[in-house]
Amino acid sequence: MLSALITSRTRVRLLLKFFSNSSTTAYLRSLADEFGESTNAIRIELKRLQEAGLITASDNGNKRYYQANREHVLYPELKSLTRKSLGFNQIESMMTRLGNVEQALITGDYASGRDSGIIDVVIVGDVDEHYLRRLVEKAETTIERKIRTLLFTPGEYEKYAARFTKENALVLWQG
Repeated sequence: MLSALITSRTRVRLLLKFFSNSSTTAYLRSLADEFGESTNAIRIELKRLQEAGLITASDNGNKRYYQANREHVLYPELKSLTRKSLGFNQIESMMTRLGNVEQALITGDYASGRDSGIIDVVIVGDVDEHYLRRLVEKAETTIERKIRTLLFTPGEYEKYAARFTKENALVLWQG
């Protein structure tokens, strides 16, 4: 979706990386490795986004880390646009129809801003698994990505909650 609006594939990937989960930070070489592109191509796009005020940079040791600028006037719109582009709105819609969902988290690649094609969703609550499978199949067709779900009862989730931090999990839904 974003690639139809923005011609630079690298810029689209950076926007998805930083705006799908605003706590994501990354430095130049890690981005180049992740995207399989030259550091120069990444540097040019980072500079453009930074000059536009969309991302910020901070130095830590010999590395410069980049992150979405949450203070930018376009931040809410870019966050919404990237989440829609990744299909998160479809998954949120599923949560409203499942019944007793206390929380839903995006984990894995998508939580760190990587569009890998498989969205991992942790669902906490008491839901009809058969109905969930039907909703997942519909959503997968719509967003053209696979959705992998992991269900926890609230009691089960308490045992594992510490494993889901803002660095590796994105809260998608709070019931």
